Amino acid sequence: MPAPHHLTATPDTVAWGYLDVARPAVLHVQSGDEVVIDTLSGEPENLPADPARVLPDHRAVLEAQRKERGEGVHHLTGPIHVDGARPGDCLQIDILAATPRQDWGFCEILPLKGILPGEFTDYQQILIDIDRARNRATLPWGQSFALDPFFGIMAVAPPPEWGRLASPVPWAFGGNIDNRALVPGTTLYLPVFNDGALFSVGDGHGRQGDGEVCIDALETALQGRFRLTVRRDIEASAPFAETPSHWISMGLHPTLDQAAEEAVRQMVQLLTTRTGLDRSQAYMMTSMLGDLRITQVVDGNKGVHMLYPKEATHSP
Repeated sequence: MPAPHHLTATPDTVAWGYLDVARPAVLHVQSGDEVVIDTLSGEPENLPADPARVLPDHRAVLEAQRKERGEGVHHLTGPIHVDGARPGDCLQIDILAATPRQDWGFCEILPLKGILPGEFTDYQQILIDIDRARNRATLPWGQSFALDPFFGIMAVAPPPEWGRLASPVPWAFGGNIDNRALVPGTTLYLPVFNDGALFSVGDGHGRQGDGEVCIDALETALQGRFRLTVRRDIEASAPFAETPSHWISMGLHPTLDQAAEEAVRQMVQLLTTRTGLDRSQAYMMTSMLGDLRITQVVDGNKGVHMLYPKEATHSP
């Protein structure tokens, strides 16, 4: 097997706060190639007081891009052109690894953000220590928990007619999905809207609960390893995923009700495509065996996802 490509985080390879098909590719790979990608997390006000704790590439990107940033807060490494991908295809993203790059992260309460903005007006940020050797995070008040890293944003470039989009809102091309089920060992599928797909990744999380209710998870810089494969045998109009044990459908909409409907509708379609079930049978099976979960409630388009056990997808 050839060595994986390595895409580092630099002012030329990182977009601060936006996704745009007009942004040129910073790496070209073949379908099926593996790519190691360095990501960053945090604006200047999020950095620890000790400059020695800040990654050199993080400081370089913040300094170089102060005048070029978009409307979002996320640092997105990419885009990567996957040779052969074209509109109408599906990009298969095998998530092989996600590991912290630094010994700190942060969480914060911000004005007019989160699910309870009127109740939490003591705006603040906490710095969280990360022990990479022990895979644990320690909060300022002493409590600790195990890390479960994943990337909040994985995306292909949006359709050309959509223009430049701010990074916080997830759409059909992926983006700020913030689905904590998308950990290493999971495969994400995204519809392709442009030649080369143009894959970007960022918004590293050390851990997050379903919902991400205060606007932040444990935000930190991660390094990921991905296998990017063009699929023409899979139809996709929105993101979906699979683990070794489950299918994961995803609904994205300004309302939770509509997001839940989209997640169920997509799972019904997944089941009818992969089993001998008709739509009515699949609908009843999702009611008996599918688990709906709130993905996040704070990113403009809210998210609901359904997990369905693969062991129940065999043809009758």
